[in-house]
Amino acid sequence: MQWRAAAIITLIFSSPVAALCPSWPEERAEQEIRALSHQLSIWDRAYYRDGKSPVEDYEYDALRERLGRWRTCFNSYYSMSEPIGVAHGRTAHPIAHIGVRKLPGEAALERWMQQSRGPYWVQPKVDGIAVTLVYHRGKLQRLISRGDGIYGEDWTAQAHAIAAIPASLPEPLSLVLQGELFLRMKNHRQAEQGSVNARAKVAGALRRKQPSPLLADIGLFIWAWPDGPATMPARQNLLSSLGFSLASKWTYPVSESKEVAAWRQRWYRAPLPFATDGVVVHREPTLIGASWRPGIGDWAVAWKFPPPQTIAEVKAVEFKLGRTGKIAVVLRLQPQALDDKQLRHVSLGTLLRWRKADIVPGDQISVSLAGLGIPRFDRVVWRTRTRVYPTPPYEGRYNSLSCLMLTDGCASQMLARLDWLASREVLDMNGLSRGYWQQLIQAGAIKHLFSWLTLSEAQIATLPGISPSRSAWLLHRFNVTRRQPLQRWVKALGIPVPGPALNVLHESSWSALMAKTSAEWRELPGVGPVLADRIRRWFANETVRQLITFLQAQGVPDPGSSEKQVNGRGADS
Repeated sequence: MQWRAAAIITLIFSSPVAALCPSWPEERAEQEIRALSHQLSIWDRAYYRDGKSPVEDYEYDALRERLGRWRTCFNSYYSMSEPIGVAHGRTAHPIAHIGVRKLPGEAALERWMQQSRGPYWVQPKVDGIAVTLVYHRGKLQRLISRGDGIYGEDWTAQAHAIAAIPASLPEPLSLVLQGELFLRMKNHRQAEQGSVNARAKVAGALRRKQPSPLLADIGLFIWAWPDGPATMPARQNLLSSLGFSLASKWTYPVSESKEVAAWRQRWYRAPLPFATDGVVVHREPTLIGASWRPGIGDWAVAWKFPPPQTIAEVKAVEFKLGRTGKIAVVLRLQPQALDDKQLRHVSLGTLLRWRKADIVPGDQISVSLAGLGIPRFDRVVWRTRTRVYPTPPYEGRYNSLSCLMLTDGCASQMLARLDWLASREVLDMNGLSRGYWQQLIQAGAIKHLFSWLTLSEAQIATLPGISPSRSAWLLHRFNVTRRQPLQRWVKALGIPVPGPALNVLHESSWSALMAKTSAEWRELPGVGPVLADRIRRWFANETVRQLITFLQAQGVPDPGSSEKQVNGRGADS
């Protein structure tokens, strides 16, 4: 977060503001802006004054960007203000910190390299606290935190406890160095472990009034020597001879953006002795040290690693009914990029989890990618002040036996049931997507779970958006299911007979299954007393019996079907 103050204005104006302005009335805009401004000022004070980091950097940056966007959106009512709560310190830097310009990707880096003059050098962007070291006649005179780049805090008293900072140089030189104090680590893999809050730990140790044992674990990476030797190799050689050898081991010449990308990828996954958050590409400075000012130098740029999470705004809270009647909560998001994916939805799970998380449209949430790149909700980062809660479906209405008939309020569960029975594991209706079932439901062609069996090609052809050739294909898929074995139709109906039991069923008719007693069901593998009674209740249910009667009238399953097909592709592929 050392670079926060310098990056804030850039963040505010770097996004397509106009396209993302919230449609708030003036009163709500004032309420939201004031609340977020207050929260950010609290976090700033915690970080800059107390050395604590209550939120991750990516969360802070995203919310700071949103605040800037909101202020710009409502600029007829509110003016932009300076960053709040930043403690700059009172000790002047003899040479200002210029900071590094952050580039969004390889294309931007390539343009920078084409527009500037080499040679170029790449270093890992060590994740720590930026400082100035001032030596006079070979003796350490000052250790100054970066602060706002012009003034910082005097940390000279803590320097003696940091072994990586030489108290004296082997030569009586007077010089000014800029670098990063970082937490030493062993085999730290950034891609797997993230920042582990290393920067905040260093800041906290340096700001404590009493000496912290953590100071002994702090290292130093020198990345700038204003007015030093004219070339990078010469600077690194002399720095190494003076006792600052670490940077020379991590400085490599590059000539094109692809080489930088390769180093970036390597350092993102390789074991390193420090946390990193990207790479920095250097060329030789074009100004003498006395002319350095924050934000004016263009001889060092950063290309950061992709964040492990991102912040997304919740646009809507949606409730999805599953085939067994369970209600799942899905958060629809303002589209947000993460890694190589565009996030639009994230599943929250149960209604209980949604209520505990207390999420409404307008909230800002942290989202990461789980296995196979599936979006995962992590936590709420910021709650909108105006809280409008959507009304979920009544939980008591839906269960594993509800919505076998398409009555009012049953479209969602019926769609889930149809999507399930078309899957490879059930009736194997290859190519029949959820969208087709949605069309059939909306057109009024579905009355109950199996009513599609009675549709004719002419009836299907009259449905909106379905061509004659597609209607013939659908009819074929429907008719092929008739040859599926009885076991698969038991699964399609939703009767909770486990797979091992289905595989050994020897009955070949619905009547035989309905006649089985609980004791007979318990003889099958995977069926205990409780499940046996549950299966019997299913077969005794009036709606289930109506559907079985319907299937019997349709001749389903076809007498020629084989129960061996239950573990295969099915009757037709």
